[in-house]
Amino acid sequence: MERLWAPWRMEYIEGCDKIEGCIFCVLPARGDDEKNLILLRGKHSFMMMNGFPYNNGHLMVAPFKHTADMYLLKDEELIEINHLVRYGIKVLSSLMQPDGFNLGVNIGRTAGAGVLDHIHWHIVPRWNGDCNFMPVTANTKVLPESLPSTYRKLKAKIAELGADW
Repeated sequence: MERLWAPWRMEYIEGCDKIEGCIFCVLPARGDDEKNLILLRGKHSFMMMNGFPYNNGHLMVAPFKHTADMYLLKDEELIEINHLVRYGIKVLSSLMQPDGFNLGVNIGRTAGAGVLDHIHWHIVPRWNGDCNFMPVTANTKVLPESLPSTYRKLKAKIAELGADW
């Protein structure tokens, strides 16, 4: 496999290795939202950037309640999660003008869940041609912008758009 030099990723990778417990419980409890890539908090759920994104702007929405079971979420929790997902699409559309989105929830290991015990929703912006040759021929993913830079842009766009979610 070819390797590309991306020194800005090491700080994040080393920080992730130190997390003990559920990232969707531990990171919001730490209180340093910028360091932990948390963009927005609601009463029942929050929106954050994915630290290992499929594409720039890859967001996740998770309930504060620690559960892998969607049936254990109350209606008001599910409604707020859906409002945050919708708002995430609005923010990404306004800032990055993607051509489309993938939305997904992976429940269980067989379905591809990386975090098995805390349900969360993925919002992945997509652009025509974003599946370039690098992942296929070189087993390498290229992201054109650092996580901190994308975080600052998303936070600014959220401030600009207001709390209409």
